[in-house]
Amino acid sequence: MEASGALSVEALRERLLQGLEAEHVEVEDTTPGRCATSFKVLVVSPRFRGKALLQRHRLVNEVLVEELKHIHAFEQRTLTPEQWAKEQEAK
Repeated sequence: MEASGALSVEALRERLLQGLEAEHVEVEDTTPGRCATSFKVLVVSPRFRGKALLQRHRLVNEVLVEELKHIHAFEQRTLTPEQWAKEQEAK
């Protein structure tokens, strides 16, 4: 796996969209200013319904199992579509 291509913001976004049937995905490259490759993601998926936070994070980690081997820091927020809609209404 070529690190530069496989670890692009768009590649991670597409992987999460497809792998989790996500309705919304945001990926931010937080590497600048850090010592190694870092990303922050927000994933909205109906597959998270009825799952605890740890179970949601495990689903994300399973989808990105190969990519995570090359990522030093990975921050994630995982929401159901209902949670996301409620957050958007509050803005």
